[in-house]
This record gives sequence, C-alpha cells and structure tokens, in this order.
Amino acid sequence: MDSRSRRRLGIAGALAGAGVGAAVGVRRVVVGRVRLRPDPDADEPFGRLRGREITVRADDGLPLHVEVDDHDDDLTVVFCHGYTLNLHAWHYQRRDLRGSVRMVFWDQRSHGRSGRSDPARATIEQTGDDLYAVLRATVRRNRPVVLVGHSMGGMSIMALADRHPELFERQVAGVVLINTSCGDLAEMTLGLPLVLAKIVRPLAPRTLRGLGRRAELVERARGLGSDLAFVVTRKMAFADKHVSPTVVDFLEQMIRGTPIDVIAEFYPALMAHDKVSCLGVLGNVPTLVFAAGADRLTPAEHARRIAEALPDAELVEVEDAGHVLPLEHPGVVTGGLRRLVERVRPRRAKERTA
Repeated sequence: MDSRSRRRLGIAGALAGAGVGAAVGVRRVVVGRVRLRPDPDADEPFGRLRGREITVRADDGLPLHVEVDDHDDDLTVVFCHGYTLNLHAWHYQRRDLRGSVRMVFWDQRSHGRSGRSDPARATIEQTGDDLYAVLRATVRRNRPVVLVGHSMGGMSIMALADRHPELFERQVAGVVLINTSCGDLAEMTLGLPLVLAKIVRPLAPRTLRGLGRRAELVERARGLGSDLAFVVTRKMAFADKHVSPTVVDFLEQMIRGTPIDVIAEFYPALMAHDKVSCLGVLGNVPTLVFAAGADRLTPAEHARRIAEALPDAELVEVEDAGHVLPLEHPGVVTGGLRRLVERVRPRRAKERTA
C-alpha cells in the first residue's frame, strides 16, 4: 500500500472513529433523557413474582421450568411466552389476575430456566409437544383450560392444535393469540422499506448462524452495548413514545438473557412456520386475537387473517402498539382475557351439567 493510500485510509478511519464517537455520544444523551422521565413503573417488581415451581419433562427428557399460581378454580389459564423471552413476560397479567383464576406459566425450551435443547429440536412442532407435556403435568384430565400465547407462544398453541386436535374438543375452552401469525413470516419487513427488507431477509439466517458459532464473543459484545440495545429494543418492540423506560429495560434484559445461539437455532423455525391448516381446530373454541398496528415483527394483517378464518373469534386491534402488547398495553390484554374467562366459565359449566 503506497503512502497516499495509507493516508486516505487513515483519514477514513479517523472520520469513522469520529462518527462512531458522535453516535455513541448522541445515543447516551437520548437514553439518558428517556430514563430521566417520570416513570410510574420504576418500582414494579419485574421478574420477582413467583409461584409453585415444578419441573416437567418434555418427550425428549428435557426439563421445562413451570410455575403454578394455585387457586380454587375449575379453570386453568396457561401462558406461553414469545421468542427470546421467558415466563416473566406475563408480569402484568400475573399480577392483576392473581387470586381470581388458576394460572400456569412456563419457559419455552432453551429459554428462561428451562433446559438447553438439542438444536435439531428447536422447532415450533416441538414447542407444541412441550405445551402438551405441560398440560398433562399441571391440569387434571378434561378440566377446562384457556391457552394464552404471545408471538412464538401463539405458534406453540397452533402446533398443539395441529398435533392434538382432540384437546380442543374436550378440554381447551378458549384461546388467546397475541402478536402472532399462522404463517407467511417471510413477508416480515422489520419496519424496513419493502425493497430493502427483501435484500436483508435472506441474509438473516446465515448471519444468525454465524453469530451462533461465535456465541462467546457475541455475548461479550451484547453486554457492552446496553445503551444501544435499549434504543433498538424501544424502537423495534414498542410504538408508544412514552413507554416506561423500566419496561424497555426489563424486555431488553429478557432478550439479552437468551443466548445468541438459541436465537439462531429458533429463527429458521419461525420463518418456516405454517399452521394455516390448524385454524379449523381452533375454530371449535372461542378465540380472542390481538393485533398491534405498529408491530414490526408480526404485522396486524396476520392477526386479521387468523380472526377472519375463525367463526367464533374476537379481534382487538391496538393501533399505537408494537410487538409486545402484554407489556406495552397490559390493561387491554388483561381486560380481554378477563372477558374470555368469564365467557367460557358458564359455557363449560353448562356442558358438564349436560
């Protein structure tokens, strides 16, 4: 390399360094301003609500972490969290429904406190089988159940319907699907212009696999970039400009707690997800479908398609909301769930009497 080339490279490097430094500075100012706002959720005990803990063995022997909030109720509500999260994603619903209904929460395989899965079993079909194991271990046979799923958790419910349709005739009394899809995630744009999204999507699986092979290095980098992670999480997951910074931090910590190789292992399964065929099974029970108008990961159109395909479905669409409705608009989700629970209780009682 000649002296002129070295000089150009040096100038470019200096400019790049200055740009990065400026970006970091701006990011810290922005994050600092957001975190200084009055925050009504600052004292919320995120991650500290606990129930009776049990370990459920999946069909491959993997230990699944499960928590039960007991209540003298014939009905059980089972909560299935989304991709990269854990059972604490249901914090507000758990807090506000305690004492009114029996609830079961569980960590999906390789998430939270559940065991690490064989990568070959990081599939939606397997999470449906895991949900079946959780139901068998926590709910007495033929006792009514309402299944609640967010994002990948909703896909797990669809996989359960696909593999065990008989449960939706004798035991499942209702279903709640939040920010989820029955397929066509290949059209996901991540909020990018469509032309750019088409370029980025094919790169994502290869990029994630590459990061998964360098997990230790990536995890160190993730720990160093907390301010950047805060900004990205707020931008990608929420639409409300005034969302609590504590809630954003809580979500970001759950995501950061999921190893990068686990994220890489599940990503292809999400992209290949196609459970349109199971909608006929879900049509046997009352279903509540939540859509978010600014969801960058599972666009509202996906929820509309699900609701249109189900004869007994209620669609609730929140325009100013992103991909984590249970955290961004918890009252809307909890209120809808209360309505469904009260609706199916007399229906199940009538069926049992008959």
